[in-house]
Amino acid sequence: MNAIDRFMKYIRFDTQSDEESDTCPSTGKQKVLGAALAEELGQLGLHNAHMDEYGYVYGWLPASVGYEGVPCMGLIAHMDTAPGVSGAGVRARIVHYEGGDIVLNEEKGIVMSASEFESLAKYKGQDLIVTDGTTLLGADDKAGVAEIFAAVEYLLQHPEIPHGRIAVAVTPDEEVGQGADHFDVEGFGAAVAYTVDGGELGELEYENFNAASARVSIHGVNIHPGSAKNKMKNALLLAVELANMLPPAETPAHTEGYEGFYHLTALSGDESGAELRLIVRDHDRTAFEARKDYLRRLSAYLNDKYGAGTVELELSDSYYNMREQIEPHMYLIHRARAAMEAAGVTPVEVPIRGGTDGARLSYMGLPCPNLCTGGVNFHGVHEYIPAGALETMTQVLVNLVKAE
Repeated sequence: MNAIDRFMKYIRFDTQSDEESDTCPSTGKQKVLGAALAEELGQLGLHNAHMDEYGYVYGWLPASVGYEGVPCMGLIAHMDTAPGVSGAGVRARIVHYEGGDIVLNEEKGIVMSASEFESLAKYKGQDLIVTDGTTLLGADDKAGVAEIFAAVEYLLQHPEIPHGRIAVAVTPDEEVGQGADHFDVEGFGAAVAYTVDGGELGELEYENFNAASARVSIHGVNIHPGSAKNKMKNALLLAVELANMLPPAETPAHTEGYEGFYHLTALSGDESGAELRLIVRDHDRTAFEARKDYLRRLSAYLNDKYGAGTVELELSDSYYNMREQIEPHMYLIHRARAAMEAAGVTPVEVPIRGGTDGARLSYMGLPCPNLCTGGVNFHGVHEYIPAGALETMTQVLVNLVKAE
């Protein structure tokens, strides 16, 4: 089964993760796909193919005869899809794109506009896998799963291609920042690894944001508005006041490349109590720490202004820039460049404006840069992937693991 067929099969599984859950995996439905993937690895002939209690899928392909001394390399993808958009009942189709807009759903009037989604222009003449406009597609990261599994099958069908031991893993809950929480690095057995979890064909990434999440609780005083003068502390207004003190030009909508940001993701409550949730991002570690300190100073200022205990701030680091862990192993980047070029792909090294399992795994003793899948417009109903990218990345992975 090629990567395209695998991908179309995997996206039929609803594996949406849940950031509010305190279980692992965060949604039980991820284990449904996990069990199917473990069975598939076993049928392919990988050793110790299994899904553990947390929903992680593992297996490994033995080294070619005479290459047992080559350090084990890992290939990792994740099975879950983003919480923000439904991944249930995905209805995908392949369209041959010849330019212009793509009507995703004629009945509902959902269109992917060529003027709004300028990336479409580069794919004129190619077959694109698209949604029906009511769900995301799931290329993030079922495309990575499909490409890894297809590459492993290709190696099994072509024993003349020499390779060392190859460890394969599929993780749950990457989209909610928990994909490495229970990863068995020691049991995985790889010296180094790659996550296959990036965007457009050619992307090669070994630096990412430092990331933290913030929860701000506002404790107000609610009094009947008829007698509230000099007594009421409207928690919603205080929450808005805090949000307005964040630098307006330092949001995701106004930043790119290496520029960091504050991102307000939720605001809820009433006069008595309110809560803000934010994420904080910056590639530079010093600037990252300064951003967190700014939130602390905002909270202290509002407590001075409105009374101690009015504002409570909880900050939690999520992951760090993998670059400092990858730099001692830059041969991984050189190897990935060569693997892409051998498949006719021009490598494009870009900073990740987000994170991957690889960022955390790199700090857990497993250096792990990130490779593209070929997908575009992740996390939304306009997500798509060129069918040819799935096949090309399969060849890139074969080139990558080939013993030199």
